[in-house]
Amino acid sequence: MDTPQAADASSQTIPSGLSRLMELAFNLWWSWTPEARRLFEHIDPPLWVLTHHNPVELLAKVRPDRLMHLAEDPSYMRQYSAALKIFDEYRQNKHSWFKTQHGDLKAPTIAYFSAEFGLHRSIPIYSGGLGILAGDHCKEASDLGVPLVGIGFMYPQGYFRQRITPEGWQEAAYAPFKQAESPIHPALTPSGDVCRITVEIGSRVVAAVVWKVLVGRVPLYLIDTDVPENSPENRALSARLYGGDQEMRLCQEFLLGIGGVRMLRALGIAPTVWHANEGHSAFLTLERIRELVQKGSTHADACEAVRQSTVFTTHTPVPAGHDVFPHHLMDRYFTGYWEQLGLSREDFLRLGDTPESQGQGFNMTALALRLAAHVNGVSREHGQVSREMWHHMWPGLPAEQVPIRSVTNGIHAPTWIAPELNLLYGKHLGPEWAEKCDNTAMWQRVLDIPDQELWAVRQTMKRKLMSFIRERARSGWMQGHLQASQVISRGTLLDPEALTIGFARRFATYKRATLLFRDLERLKQLLHNQWRPVQLIFAGKAHPADEPGRYFIHEVVSFCDDHKLGGHVAFIENYDMHMAKFLVQGVDIWLNTPRFPLEASGTSGQKAALNGVINLSVLDGWWKEGHNGANGWGIEPLVGNQDIQAQDEHDAQQLYRILEQEAVSLYYQRDLDGVPRGWLQLMKESLRTNAPRFCTKRMVKEYVDNLYAPAMVRTPSTW
Repeated sequence: MDTPQAADASSQTIPSGLSRLMELAFNLWWSWTPEARRLFEHIDPPLWVLTHHNPVELLAKVRPDRLMHLAEDPSYMRQYSAALKIFDEYRQNKHSWFKTQHGDLKAPTIAYFSAEFGLHRSIPIYSGGLGILAGDHCKEASDLGVPLVGIGFMYPQGYFRQRITPEGWQEAAYAPFKQAESPIHPALTPSGDVCRITVEIGSRVVAAVVWKVLVGRVPLYLIDTDVPENSPENRALSARLYGGDQEMRLCQEFLLGIGGVRMLRALGIAPTVWHANEGHSAFLTLERIRELVQKGSTHADACEAVRQSTVFTTHTPVPAGHDVFPHHLMDRYFTGYWEQLGLSREDFLRLGDTPESQGQGFNMTALALRLAAHVNGVSREHGQVSREMWHHMWPGLPAEQVPIRSVTNGIHAPTWIAPELNLLYGKHLGPEWAEKCDNTAMWQRVLDIPDQELWAVRQTMKRKLMSFIRERARSGWMQGHLQASQVISRGTLLDPEALTIGFARRFATYKRATLLFRDLERLKQLLHNQWRPVQLIFAGKAHPADEPGRYFIHEVVSFCDDHKLGGHVAFIENYDMHMAKFLVQGVDIWLNTPRFPLEASGTSGQKAALNGVINLSVLDGWWKEGHNGANGWGIEPLVGNQDIQAQDEHDAQQLYRILEQEAVSLYYQRDLDGVPRGWLQLMKESLRTNAPRFCTKRMVKEYVDNLYAPAMVRTPSTW
């Protein structure tokens, strides 16, 4: 194992009896393991909160005498030994699912490329759903013993921090995060040297250093161009996630795909399967073809070798979600490269051609589809939409036979479960419930959980959310970030007893954050009902360059500031993983209103469902296969009508009807004990049906069985 290196943390003197605390802090396994989290929290609970649950920073800042005291505390030392015992047994990986099911595969390694990874807020290299999915994929691969390595970027400035101005507009601020207080350390080559690579991007020679993050048993390698030998232009290449213009994006994707392959070679890692999570890393296929051609293979043989060992996951049917680069940029950065592939310029550009590009653009998804034999969408509906969307790539085949399958997204249950529910599930489903999360028979037992117990836990989670919101508003006011008028719109007037609807996601226009405001008078009647009040909580970021998305945020914040809505609507700024946990655990209804069929999957509703929150969503993405009529509410989309206004009106009418005639009355229908029995029946049915189906344990097993294993079997060792 590499020795953790963090200047601030290592300067702290840790007593010899607690010497392995730093080892635990530098492996993100602690973040989804209650015993390890409690171990760090116990060191200094207030400092644990102030460091945003970052054990590396905690160990750097805690008073030395506190650690000395704990080293002499028998109770803490027992807790320390117990956590390390669990950690060591976990890492030994003796009886993992992968070894049991696929132990016959010889020395496999899956290289998992993604532009972002959402692991923990101490490593801010994610923006939203794609990154959270990638992070959960790595965590579950670790739990199942899947031999996976991650490849991504170390963004020194991360994703932007959101600030809402007093006028209600989103502003984006970037600030370097402190690497010395994060669980990262330099990646080492087989010779023990710090891994460094250089990549020629057109006429530019870009140097990069490689960092390593340990995600349980899975190593994640991150490329960082912020090194002294680079020009300011090249240092900025990996500075920000999804920052810069189209040319910057092309250079980043060149570095991720082509540089990522060269990085793995420098680290001495020889993957048997290459998984491109979305099209951002599709250039990896070109670099692997180039390697084989340079070794003497024909271009055709090299393409086939690469195809058979490449997995590609497409994540969106939204055209803007697929990168298309103009040919003049491709010429600028790939002149001289296509000859190394054994191709002419025309043949090279044809790899990224689509009917829409009309010979003018290079589509990254088209490149990946042409050079990957194992392709999937991220829900059943998305698989079908993708087959129709990319049907032209397989002329002569009926759309239903297009070789794009589906693996529906899931969530990593140990990461997203509320601590209170974790204890309740442990009591009624068994202490190893998370390890058996995809076991449908186990989840039948949720029906036997006493209603009073489940309701009491849910109310506790809701009060925690309200406390979190009020504390954020108070902190913003004290630090001068919020004006007095903004404090109210940040949720300080929310009622812990009122039916609370949550809407938190990226503010892309197709997600229709403002749909619920379409008929303000009907909405006011819901919000202002004296006996059955409703309140709304919004959160989410728009890409800084997405002006329509920024305007949607402005609209929502304007409603929050409207005194006629009585403080029943709140917008919580700077949505991140930490806030997401409070929201998916604390609201009563999770609202999702995408315009059909543009929601590929969506996973926030899955997180909410695991925590007993009821979904109210358009029947698209994962919810189309998750909804059974008795486990939540579905908005049936208006299929076939291309009029956007008609679609919005149709969906809004259904949304109001469900709230007015079903959801609100069911929530407030209580027995003499004050317990909403009908609501809890709905909640239990949601848990019973959704929890086992939409977890990463099921998802990663499907990737291994249906995509990774076939790629390994078909891939000769010489490839």
